[in-house]
Amino acid sequence: MPAQAYAGKECVCQLRRGICDQSCVRDMLDVAFYIACLRVAGRRCLVVGGGQVGLEKVEGLLSCDAAVTLVSPAAHPALAALADEGSIEWLAREYRTTDLEGAFLVIAATGDSEVNIAVHEDAETRAMLVNVVDVPPLCNFILPAIVRSGPLAIAISTAGASPALAKRMKREISEQYGEHYARLAVLLNDVRGWAKATLPTFQERKEFFESIVNADPDPIALLRAGDEAAVRALIETAKRQGAPA
Repeated sequence: MPAQAYAGKECVCQLRRGICDQSCVRDMLDVAFYIACLRVAGRRCLVVGGGQVGLEKVEGLLSCDAAVTLVSPAAHPALAALADEGSIEWLAREYRTTDLEGAFLVIAATGDSEVNIAVHEDAETRAMLVNVVDVPPLCNFILPAIVRSGPLAIAISTAGASPALAKRMKREISEQYGEHYARLAVLLNDVRGWAKATLPTFQERKEFFESIVNADPDPIALLRAGDEAAVRALIETAKRQGAPA
């Protein structure tokens, strides 16, 4: 969310200004975020807030096989259904500091500024990952727009400057890099074992994969034309050319 969006509105951050004077967000666009991909499969992840936004965050975590705990006195019907089927744990009450025990990360998605601030402060005390939805000053990690296709994941972030722009970019990138790139990624992954066992150096493996990705004819064009067999033939040719004599 851009800084100007807060001006004149109720303060929602830890500074508790009453009415926002933009003190906390003025330099947000100068923050250099360290981009990483987190492995959350099997890890306990906490979502505080059971509304539509909470549902979005829960679904995102479940898609990555996280062990999700929801804390909220009430919950969106879809969240209640997930709890009923055993996909998530739902603590149907107000947030408590002890809810963070054993959690890998926490996302606060409530409409209560004091609860959001408490989640942020409690998490920071524990050196935990914390995201408070739409309040960048209360986040030590942000959630970019994600384009997913098979094993591919492309993240788009505007550092909070314009979610609308990120949404447009997500749509355009999804149209450009879709199923054919995902399929090529799968085919390349299938040959990684051969490359590691056969090509002894990083440079040799790098050149091997680049020879496939940048081949003529273009493997993406072949996949778009429905000719996966030709792509497999490219890979076999690269294996023969790359294998030590």
